[in-house]
Amino acid sequence: MGFVMDGLETEAYDRKYSDRQLLSRISSYFRPWRWRMAAVGGILALASLSEFGAQVVVSKSLDAASAAKSTGGQGGGIIALIAVAVVGFGVIEWLFNYLRLFLSSKVVGETIFRLRSEAFSKSVRHDLSFYDEHSSGRVVSRITTDTEDFANVIGLVVDFLSQVVLIGVFLAYLAHLSPRLALLLVAMAPVAVGVALGFRRIARFVTSNAKRVTAQVNAEIQESVAGIGVAKGFRRERSLWGSFKSENALAYRFGLRRGVVMQLIFPIVSLAAGVGNGIVAFAGGMAARSGGLSMGEWFIFMQAVGFFWWPMLNIASFWSQLQDGLAAAERVFSLIDRESRVKQAGDLAPGRIEGEIEFLRLGFSYSDKETVLEGFSLRVAAGERLAIVGRTGAGKSTIAKLVCRSYEFQSGELLVDGVDVRKYSLDALRGAIGLVSQDPFLFPGTVADNVRYGAPEASDARVEAAARSLGRGDWVDDLPAGLATETGHRGSSLSMGQRQLVVLARVLLRDPRIFILDEATSSVDPFTEAQIQEGLEAVMAGRTAIVIAHRLSTVRSADRIVVLDKGRILEEGSHEALLARGGDYSGLYETYFRHQSMEYIEASGR
Repeated sequence: MGFVMDGLETEAYDRKYSDRQLLSRISSYFRPWRWRMAAVGGILALASLSEFGAQVVVSKSLDAASAAKSTGGQGGGIIALIAVAVVGFGVIEWLFNYLRLFLSSKVVGETIFRLRSEAFSKSVRHDLSFYDEHSSGRVVSRITTDTEDFANVIGLVVDFLSQVVLIGVFLAYLAHLSPRLALLLVAMAPVAVGVALGFRRIARFVTSNAKRVTAQVNAEIQESVAGIGVAKGFRRERSLWGSFKSENALAYRFGLRRGVVMQLIFPIVSLAAGVGNGIVAFAGGMAARSGGLSMGEWFIFMQAVGFFWWPMLNIASFWSQLQDGLAAAERVFSLIDRESRVKQAGDLAPGRIEGEIEFLRLGFSYSDKETVLEGFSLRVAAGERLAIVGRTGAGKSTIAKLVCRSYEFQSGELLVDGVDVRKYSLDALRGAIGLVSQDPFLFPGTVADNVRYGAPEASDARVEAAARSLGRGDWVDDLPAGLATETGHRGSSLSMGQRQLVVLARVLLRDPRIFILDEATSSVDPFTEAQIQEGLEAVMAGRTAIVIAHRLSTVRSADRIVVLDKGRILEEGSHEALLARGGDYSGLYETYFRHQSMEYIEASGR
């Protein structure tokens, strides 16, 4: 089936589960609602029995009418009785169906809520490397679309169980009317079931691929909308449309193939049922002609045949429809079961972390083909302000991510206060670290909401104090509504510098022992940089700070500068000592930092 996979990508964490594994796990989600599901199944059976009861009344009435006609009666009262009985059974059936839909809707809704909550909870606990490797749009598709498809399995299972009960009841009734005809009908039933089961494997295959390509389309749409500003700036709307068009065409092809496979079963099984009905109708007619059945019994027998075949068709198609739910469950369970690469061996939570950091012969790579750090050793004393500089790809940001436990290193040790970082609880470790990245992210809400994000219990006074500790608070007064200013989508209503100041204030409010600034001032103007630097000077005092910077101001104020290249430390020392040495730092200074110095600016002015 290689042609079915053309253009389709799978996720690295996808797994294959057997039917037994999936059904066993799915049953655990049904278990809290088993009594409600049993009630739904019972009500469904009663609704069908009500409809069948109306046919029994019609059958008996036909026999009574035939008897009245043979004795010269009119049978008007019998016709009225038939009408009343049919209406009465119809009302009863409607009531049962209403109860069934009400109860099943609650079960489906609560199951979706539970599974979606579990999938989202596990997703937010995945380490950052997971989101670096996998599109967020595809993850969203599994949490939303696939969980809903999975919950629909509940309705399938309830219908399946109720149909099994109905088949037993109808078989007993048919055997009572004519054992020979009942055996003839039963002999044909395996044909329908066998045809349906033959579609099981291919149905699962095409359904899984259809859901996978839907996730690709969702990811394409999400990324296109997120980057629409850049696309418009470069007039690349046509490129976005072209990319979406190809993904949409892929989704169309997979949807068409799935639709053909899933719908092919119904004509085939219906054809088998039609042939079976014809054979039974002929045999029943011959029995009625010979006097073995009355007209009423022949009528009810043919009606019962319809009631028998419909459950058989449902049971047969159940296996093909179930593949839709099983494929969705497989994708959701793969997301839930994906194990985090960041492994903690303990849950140490000291009352205070001083902030000493030490790398000992540490080795790390993002993949087997890319080694970033090999035998890397570095010690940062508690309270020291360390600046890491180097060209792109030197491994600067990797060091920050490892300290924050966003990635798992492969060899060596990483110690915080002399303790292996894997022995800390993640809450305690990350609670002691404040990270400010180059790309400031703001949530929808006010500036105050975003500053308070890391410390929800903080008072308004603390929030304002943290905000005004940066640049003497002038930036707060520049906001249209102060701290009550709405940030917009991803902070779109604020300038880049204002967003960075909000993120800094958010970190300052937590008062962490370790500050990590990953090129935090590289995308702001000199005035905003001065505001940030003024606040940082006071906040970093007495705290460990790792500064990854492209700005001279943050490099110059560091206690020690480390020059990094391809995961190796080339030089380390103070700004003046490294310049005097005339080595790699001196070259970086001339390339990146010299034009930011006051001496250079004054000389250029002259």
